[in-house]
Amino acid sequence: MGKKLSGGGLSPTQQAAKFLGVSVLSGAVLAGIALPAAGLVGLAAKGSVEEFDEIPANLKQPPLMQRTTITDANDNPIATVFARDRTLVDLKEISPYMQKAIVAIEDSRFYEHGAVDLKGILRAVNENARSGGVSQGASTLTQQYVKNVFVEEAMDDPAKFAEATQQTIGRKIRELKMAIQVEEKLGKKKILENYLNITFFGQQAYGVEAASQRYFSKPAKDLKLEEAALLAGIVQSPSRYDPVNDEQEATKRRNVVLQRMVATGDISQQEADKAKKSEIALKISKPRNGCITATNGSGFFCDYVKTAFLDSPTFGDTREERVEKWNRGGLRIKTTLDPQAQESVQASLKDHVYQKDKVAAAATIVEPGSGKILAMGQSWPYGGDAKKNETTINFSVDKRMGESQGFPTGSTFKPFVAAAAIEQGKPLNQVYPAPYEMPYPSPISGCDSTYKNPDGATVENENEAEVGPYGLKEAMEKSVNTYFVQMIADIGMCPVLEMTKKLHVTQGDGKPITEQPSPLTLGSDSISPLTMASAYATFANRGTYCSPVAIASITDANGKALEVPKSTCEQAMSVQTADSINSLLSGVVDSGTGARAGLSGRDNAGKTGTTDSRKNAWFVGYTPNMSGAVWVGSPTQGVEMEYITIGGRYHEKVFGGEVPGPIWRDAMTGALTGKEAPRFNRVHIPDVPRKDKDKDDDEDDGKPGRPGGGDNGGLIGGIDGGTNAGTDGGTDAGVIGGLIDGGTENGGNGNGNGGGWPEPR
Repeated sequence: MGKKLSGGGLSPTQQAAKFLGVSVLSGAVLAGIALPAAGLVGLAAKGSVEEFDEIPANLKQPPLMQRTTITDANDNPIATVFARDRTLVDLKEISPYMQKAIVAIEDSRFYEHGAVDLKGILRAVNENARSGGVSQGASTLTQQYVKNVFVEEAMDDPAKFAEATQQTIGRKIRELKMAIQVEEKLGKKKILENYLNITFFGQQAYGVEAASQRYFSKPAKDLKLEEAALLAGIVQSPSRYDPVNDEQEATKRRNVVLQRMVATGDISQQEADKAKKSEIALKISKPRNGCITATNGSGFFCDYVKTAFLDSPTFGDTREERVEKWNRGGLRIKTTLDPQAQESVQASLKDHVYQKDKVAAAATIVEPGSGKILAMGQSWPYGGDAKKNETTINFSVDKRMGESQGFPTGSTFKPFVAAAAIEQGKPLNQVYPAPYEMPYPSPISGCDSTYKNPDGATVENENEAEVGPYGLKEAMEKSVNTYFVQMIADIGMCPVLEMTKKLHVTQGDGKPITEQPSPLTLGSDSISPLTMASAYATFANRGTYCSPVAIASITDANGKALEVPKSTCEQAMSVQTADSINSLLSGVVDSGTGARAGLSGRDNAGKTGTTDSRKNAWFVGYTPNMSGAVWVGSPTQGVEMEYITIGGRYHEKVFGGEVPGPIWRDAMTGALTGKEAPRFNRVHIPDVPRKDKDKDDDEDDGKPGRPGGGDNGGLIGGIDGGTNAGTDGGTDAGVIGGLIDGGTENGGNGNGNGGGWPEPR
């Protein structure tokens, strides 16, 4: 026997002898070899039987990594995702030529020996002893299958992969014992089926079905002799015998397989010669993997589905468990995506905002009452080429779900203020002075703090013609900034903050809305379109908020249904309040700032929004059965949308009703075609009469606390009681003060103190 190595270990010859001795001594191994034990006992090293028996015999057979198919709500595939491109098939779905070819070239005595081939072992022992290492294996198909199972278990873990593939006696012994167990439990046909499904055929194809589709664009059951021989030849070295990159080497290997099939009696020499003469006729199908391949512009939604899966404890207690389940694949994930709505959204975006434009647009539609996300798209396509305005950032969702921070929403925030005020008991004909420009009121109470305006920060309306007093209906239709600033000063910031919490309105980074008048009235905080669409869906759903969901159902590789996250619904406001907001916002699309967004033939409502310097423009609107949000702007917030061309149309100034509004209109029109048209439960909101100003009055007519007021000379003052509303001659001086806080209606004897609001500039 050879000498020990300097480190005290066994020489290669001794290792080989010990391996053979251990193998043949165990009763289980003898069964695997399928030979009698007589005459072999002397080969064993002392204690080797005990060592062998200590190896665990329980082979874990993990579910093989497969494709996961993501479908829309109609079960039409929109994308396939996989860590390994594999589709499992039964043996009967694999060409007989393929079955014979793989056995002939990889283990020609497969049906004759047990889990271990003694002849192969003796040949390998001799070769390895002569070479001074473990240079040649004697693995049967069963042993190869076991090795592939170990590799499959390792997944992408480098340490586990190295352990599963290391050329050591220890691994061979473990592999051998597991192979015996597999032979006993599965039998030859099942082992062959499993082997053909697990092995790697190069070009990202795992398993014979994926390989057949990859190289020949056909199912494995239809493989011809020469095609089967080609695939069988690849297995030994997928890179060396790759027919895509080296057709000559692959042809030589194919012919070796064909000749081997002659030797095993599977085909005649004549059949082999005919097959050898045929040229390799590849018909390559590139694997379509990942959300980048999603149909109908749904790549961002596909990404959202993946993120929702990995984020939900429903699919595993830890993120690691969920990642492993996702990578294992074999799932069929049916989503909430409505193909009609998705197609309509993408068509509208494409028509109104071009990919090459300086700004982008995003749109999301959800279903009131269920939270189902029906559509999600954007004008910049899913991809990695920033120069072409491609991106993988989902502008429709927040940072946690799509790496976007959201965008300032502008006046689309005002309905939340109105809802909070109505919940606080404010009447639907609430009137505020609402001058063109005014300082932010101070102080304004909040939940945890009180706002003060030491720097005299001001707020103004869109144009100088917007001068109050206004009632709530007209103020909402015209989106009068100063009206809603006065409203929040009246009710305080806390009711609005509480309303946003009930509507699950947060900033894109997950933080609560800022407790300041500007974000709470004029929408200066960044919020995602999905958040806004879901919040407005609450109005459509008569006050009940439902959390957004994207996954409708999932089945695993065995067809078993898995539990999926459900939408959670809760009452966020009274039915009366929601109906009131629906009535108010219906006016916006009927004759207000959103008139260009209005739908025909069905009840609809919505609100426009434009932010400072016109960096963002919004329209959020809904019908009783769909709610959608559209944002237009620069993702970097570096473009002011003035004197700009968007979608081939020139705009001197972009408004929420001008670009986002028509996008919403066209997207919703297509999405709702053929759908029912339910109606809102409208609430009557009386118009508040506004007496026209007398053109002959003093130029200061209508301003608070100024002398010589004229007919309407004290309207702005008197909010805290009309007696101090105006100066002499003010016949209507205290009207507003009287309406709001019960002040004296005529108020004409006031001394000019001007009531509760500072004088605007």
